[in-house]
Amino acid sequence: MTREDKAAAIAELKEELGGAPFFYLADSSTLTVAKINKLRRMCFEKGIKIKVAKNTLIQKALENEPESKGYKGLFGALHGPTTILISSNPKAPAQLIEEFRKSEERPLLKAAYIDSAVFMGDDQLKALTQLKTKEEMVGEIIGLLQSPGRRLASQLKATGGKLAGIVKTLEER
Repeated sequence: MTREDKAAAIAELKEELGGAPFFYLADSSTLTVAKINKLRRMCFEKGIKIKVAKNTLIQKALENEPESKGYKGLFGALHGPTTILISSNPKAPAQLIEEFRKSEERPLLKAAYIDSAVFMGDDQLKALTQLKTKEEMVGEIIGLLQSPGRRLASQLKATGGKLAGIVKTLEER
């Protein structure tokens, strides 16, 4: 790879990873070509971009980013073969890896970057599959905000029914 090729690859990685709020680093070594193609097909179907890159290029692309992004925590995972999974949904790659590993032993999760939080190691996969998306969180908050109003309305309705029953009973006497 020439210097120009490396510079172009670093610039491309910097643009893709710097603009992505969620990405995963995985180890998909030892998978056959057919299995890698199956993984790529599953990624395409779920809207996840998959890319293989050299660790040094990944590190160079991330090391010049602002300290506030927290990329330095990922550098410990940059050893061995690295597959990058980029998604707009924070838990989609984790669910994909979990689904793929029902029939295969890899890919292994090396690290995940979720909005400046870094999750290291394959043992974090379960926690990542349980993350809530922004839409799910908004839905829960709206549900919680509506809950007291619904309770109050049902109590008023029930109380009104009870009062009507008492008045009717008194009228009949």
